Amino acid sequence: MYAIVDIAGQQFKVEAGQEIFCNRLAAEKGAAVEFDKVLLVDNEGKVKVGAPYVKGAVVKATVLDDTCKADKVLVFKKKRRKGYQTLNGHRQYLSKIVINEIA
Repeated sequence: MYAIVDIAGQQFKVEAGQEIFCNRLAAEKGAAVEFDKVLLVDNEGKVKVGAPYVKGAVVKATVLDDTCKADKVLVFKKKRRKGYQTLNGHRQYLSKIVINEIA
């Protein structure tokens, strides 16, 4: 059984027991969260597609860590023959969650 769910503006294909990294949530470490924006549910071949969301479908998860950081992204800008160049780095904050069940 899997579901496609909208978590913090991104869509994820999730299954029970799966650990995923998503954009930072406003929940503390160890908190239980529920996502009701479920776009699709597949239960052993029985597919339910929402318009836009499946009614009554909820994905329950637990926050494992709320201060993870993604890999560093380097932003390099340069204008040729002008002596201008700059290098910036950025690391996005993420939340690590584990999917408990799809109901």
